[in-house]
Amino acid sequence: VQLQASGGGLVQPGGSLKLSCVASGSIIAINTMGWYRQAPGKQREWVATINHGGSATYADSVKGRFAISRDNAENTVWLQMNSLKVEDTAVYFCNANIKVSGYTPWGNYWGQGTQVTVSS
Repeated sequence: VQLQASGGGLVQPGGSLKLSCVASGSIIAINTMGWYRQAPGKQREWVATINHGGSATYADSVKGRFAISRDNAENTVWLQMNSLKVEDTAVYFCNANIKVSGYTPWGNYWGQGTQVTVSS
């Protein structure tokens, strides 16, 4: 199983970016999908999660500015980031809880990360 994240880049404060993450491989089912981020010198922190039914939760720091969505048929999760701030600068990682066979437990998988830089 692989998670491929994309969409990062350089944006000015107040701007927008949309991140994408596609899960591929031998996948039977995906439960939750989400995004985390890690700024330089800081620990990785949770940003947002969406369950299979589409219910989403957000960290207080991004609530009202970011929106997570997913396409279950395409095994894809997006993060729409609006009103970006300098403090949103970080490497963003996608995460998914995936079942690869009927005999194995649910596993936690990570994407490779995509850099988001907010700077004027």
